[in-house]
Amino acid sequence: MKKSMLQILAAYAGMLLFGIVMISLGTVNTFLSEQFGLTNAQLGSLAALLPAGILAGSLVFGPFADRFGYKYLLIISTLLVSAGLWMMVATETLLPVQVAFFLIGLGGGAINGGTNAMVSDINTENKSSALSLLGVFYGIGALGMPLLTGLLVKIWTLAQVIRFVAFFLIIPILYFLIIPFPPPKHADKFPISRLKSFFKDGILIGLGFILFFESALEGMANNWSAAYLTHDHVGLARTHAVMFLTFLVAAITVGRLILGWALRKLSPVKVLYICFTLILMGSIGLQLTGSAILYSAPAITAAFSLILLGLGFSAGFPVVLAKVGERYPELSGSAFSFVLVIALLGNTLLNYLTGILTNSFGINYYPLMLILSVVIMFGLAFGIFNAQTKKE
Repeated sequence: MKKSMLQILAAYAGMLLFGIVMISLGTVNTFLSEQFGLTNAQLGSLAALLPAGILAGSLVFGPFADRFGYKYLLIISTLLVSAGLWMMVATETLLPVQVAFFLIGLGGGAINGGTNAMVSDINTENKSSALSLLGVFYGIGALGMPLLTGLLVKIWTLAQVIRFVAFFLIIPILYFLIIPFPPPKHADKFPISRLKSFFKDGILIGLGFILFFESALEGMANNWSAAYLTHDHVGLARTHAVMFLTFLVAAITVGRLILGWALRKLSPVKVLYICFTLILMGSIGLQLTGSAILYSAPAITAAFSLILLGLGFSAGFPVVLAKVGERYPELSGSAFSFVLVIALLGNTLLNYLTGILTNSFGINYYPLMLILSVVIMFGLAFGIFNAQTKKE
């Protein structure tokens, strides 16, 4: 088997594990509540430490990968995730659990960024298509883990399930150890001075801010859709709302499969605009779900709207990260770190703002935040890609 294929399989394995671990944390929360009797405030501290770890992992993975290569990055990151899971079931106090959540986020953020950067480096052509296929494996992990957990809890305790996931991570570590990886780009000396150019590159910053809103939209859809659909003005049962969120994740996964084909027929920018249009349609659909116009069929409208959102979300990260990889092939890891940190800040800030607005004016304003965000994203993309075309 070619070295490049072995490396692509390593990236797929890493992204699959990222999906498994991120979804399995829902099971972890259940275990922690039962084990320690945590309050909502204490669970909230854990929920804050996880994205803080992901942000830190996204910040450091790029310079580390460019200097030392992807092999050590993936091995260390996977060990951090495994150690974090073990800590949760081995401790009797809250502080180690909080450290564990940060470690899981740190490792997960580095795995996510590192696998994307490595796939971009390996695929000199059709980067967008290759990155979209990588994203499919996150969806497989995220969708498959709840099914696996449901089977395992019939024979094991939750603590044993968590230990199994932690132990299972040894398998990809062994694979990472034995296969060859692309050599580090700057094994002798890392060009720190080049990083300053990122802050002067308007197109790179603009690409980062497209992901700022893309990440925020995905976060808002996951965090606020269930609350919106179960509120009085829509009135769906919570079981239906949670099921529809599964539709959202499934639609992103299917969308990334379709994306691999679409990017061979259309330019990445055209595909991106099509997906932005789907996000806009899905957002408007959610707004209409609670209106008198569609009051007779809110469940159908809600399900269709979330499917449109999921299909629309499929293109943002693969297409934009491919553009970043093309722009900085010699510093792809560091450039990916730069834009992914901007993306995560967008997720955090706009979700916080959505919380403030919905608390002050009502949850019915949540779809308007989606609509406004995608309109801004349209404007950013139009300006950036037009400017890029003129320079070329």
